[in-house]
Amino acid sequence: MKILGIGNAIVDVICKVEDQYLIDNHLIKSTMKLVDEHEFQKLLSTLKIKETVSGGSVANSIVGLSQLGNDVGFIGKVNADDLGQKYEEGLTKEKVKYFYNKKQETTPTGTCLILITPDAERTMITFLGIAGKVNQNDINEKAVQESEMIFLEGYLWDEGEPKSAFDKAMSLSTTKAMSLSDQFCVERHKSNFLELVKNKLDITFANEQEIKSLINAKRFEDVIEFGKQLGGLLVITRGEKGSVAVRNQEVTECQSKPNLKIVDLTGAGDLFAAGFLHGIINNVKTKECLEKGTEMSSKIIQKVGARLD
Repeated sequence: MKILGIGNAIVDVICKVEDQYLIDNHLIKSTMKLVDEHEFQKLLSTLKIKETVSGGSVANSIVGLSQLGNDVGFIGKVNADDLGQKYEEGLTKEKVKYFYNKKQETTPTGTCLILITPDAERTMITFLGIAGKVNQNDINEKAVQESEMIFLEGYLWDEGEPKSAFDKAMSLSTTKAMSLSDQFCVERHKSNFLELVKNKLDITFANEQEIKSLINAKRFEDVIEFGKQLGGLLVITRGEKGSVAVRNQEVTECQSKPNLKIVDLTGAGDLFAAGFLHGIINNVKTKECLEKGTEMSSKIIQKVGARLD
């Protein structure tokens, strides 16, 4: 396999809401909030569901890589319930090898409410369910060792147990890529993430907010300087300002595509990572990797959800 993704296996439940809904429910636009099952069900009961799809940040990237013709796999924990069944079917349909054996658990499969406001921003409310209980026993050693690269998500650090799974996968793999996932994630695990980025990761994906938060930078120039000091590759998305890749002293930039009809920003970063990693594993220049990432993210934000058809 070219790339094995390891992340939270989450079923996305997509709903359209007005800004007032976020205000009424004390939700901060464009962020991800973790909730328990009770709060999740309470919110769900007030919403009209538009679409349900197998999601999770890294899983979205892996499906994108599969759609580009790459041989890829995924590890993520689900229950043997209805949603877990749908989750596995969704990945299999996309030709992604799924390395996890479902079993009956007391905790249900993880779910994420994706609330899309009229400005196309997405606000996420996640009930991690069994996804947040992934542990080192769930990591298929053979699958990790037979992959050229693993791709992890910062979200995996959000609960105690998964850290052992994270560490085990890191120790078995030769090339390690990770997405910082979310600004709140970064704030919670700043020292750990900084250690990973500086000393353990070969490729780090972040948006501008996340990387500034990680290194306490006010200016983007400080982010570039930080990237130049790293041994690995730092890839930053900046919305309409495009994207930047920094490796050693080399800084490569790519413009964003103009005049897009933006419908939903869900999956923009995930699909950008898919396009970029597609370039990396097919040995193209950094500029072309950024261009492929931009192409993929431009497509996804013009439709609802985080999957290209």
